[in-house]
Amino acid sequence: MPPVRVYEEHSHFSMNLIDTLERRFGRFAILGLVRMIVALNALVFLCGKLNPALLLYLELNTAAVRHGEYWRLVTYILIPGTDSYLWILFALGFLWMIGDGLESVWGAFRLNLFYLIGMVGTTVAALFFGAEFSNSMLNLSLYFAFAWFFPNMEVYLLAILPIRIKWLAWMMAGLLLVQCVMGSLAFKMAVIASLANFLIFFGPEVIAHIRQRRGVSSRRKEYAQASVPEDEPLHRCVVCHRSSTSHPDLDFRVGRDGNDYCLEHLPKATKAGEDA
Repeated sequence: MPPVRVYEEHSHFSMNLIDTLERRFGRFAILGLVRMIVALNALVFLCGKLNPALLLYLELNTAAVRHGEYWRLVTYILIPGTDSYLWILFALGFLWMIGDGLESVWGAFRLNLFYLIGMVGTTVAALFFGAEFSNSMLNLSLYFAFAWFFPNMEVYLLAILPIRIKWLAWMMAGLLLVQCVMGSLAFKMAVIASLANFLIFFGPEVIAHIRQRRGVSSRRKEYAQASVPEDEPLHRCVVCHRSSTSHPDLDFRVGRDGNDYCLEHLPKATKAGEDA
């Protein structure tokens, strides 16, 4: 079944390039890529329980990579971020759901490309800036993409509290921002590199969305300024500020300058014109 294209693609270079790549290389896409990664994460988790030293041979250790252990450039994505049986079920189940959701709206090729760009970014950051961590940041980029497409889907935080995907994403983004501010340069660069996939795929759309929100807000302000409140009086003297509401017994006139005046403060020229 072809993917359901529910996202808006603005005419930007990045989207045009992705379209071209999909037409040329789409047949090589791996169906169910995230499902495979989830299954391998589960296998590595179980193997790590039997032999914890195994994980040391899979992590993204740049010094080891420089000594020829090149498999680490890939195997780090298979290391689960927890050693808890309960949490691994939740984390991998959630990742499975995210992968299925993204593949349904993107198709296999774009999901593959998104994951590959994030993986390359994480690896480059590790090699050039010494940032060494597992696939947590890469999985976070998948979550942000999922939240962009399904912002109002509800999940249960700690299996108790229902919360919409978008609010959880904002919480994660805020926490990540704090970590970036307080973290080292290596960590900052790793965050930027591993989230480059999100910026490439969604950057133009995010900017367009912000501009649209600003335009709507500006139009609302203009409308509010142009609207007259229901309790606004029909006439208000520009001199004494008495109005037809506060002083219903007064008579008001519109002067030649276009302003409202009570008869007491009506300019003489206007009075003379009326008397004539």
